[in-house]
Amino acid sequence: MQLPTDREIRALHRDHAPTRAAFESVYVHCELVSRIAEQFLSGLDVDGDLVRAGCLLHDLGVYRLYGPSGELDTAGYIRHGVLGHELLHDLGFPEELARFCSRHTGVGLARDDVRRQALPIPVDDYVPGTPEEELVLYADKFHSKRTPPVFVSGDSYAAQVARWGADKATAFGRLRERYGEPDLESLSARAGHRVS
Repeated sequence: MQLPTDREIRALHRDHAPTRAAFESVYVHCELVSRIAEQFLSGLDVDGDLVRAGCLLHDLGVYRLYGPSGELDTAGYIRHGVLGHELLHDLGFPEELARFCSRHTGVGLARDDVRRQALPIPVDDYVPGTPEEELVLYADKFHSKRTPPVFVSGDSYAAQVARWGADKATAFGRLRERYGEPDLESLSARAGHRVS
């Protein structure tokens, strides 16, 4: 599979971002998630280039949630993964890349989660199916685009995800055991985003 270059992915973000502020929020987040994922690559049997592309593409669907006035539809945010998957599919990208969009939400959304929570997305399993997808999902948990953007410590995310059930907290705990904790302090110093 031919992966898009960083420059091509950046252009894709620019083409689909409705505003400069949206581009800066989403693209900077994707770059930071990529830097977090890079910290875990050593010793893993994963395709590092595919992980980087997945990190840079995973939140592309967020752009489709901005309204005409430039406001983000936060109520429909759960849809951003599916919207990104559809966008990449419609643009002719391989399924292996589109899946990074739909498979990174929370610690994975199972078909039962979608039904039980009556989520406004097609009933399906949205869980990582490859080590690369899992690594992108995990790295994404450590940075938030909220205003102002912040890095999220493992303990902070563990407390957040526990709201969705003990099974979600357990799943995140397993990911922490598998990959360890990223060095957020050095990224925080460079990006200027605090660690929560």
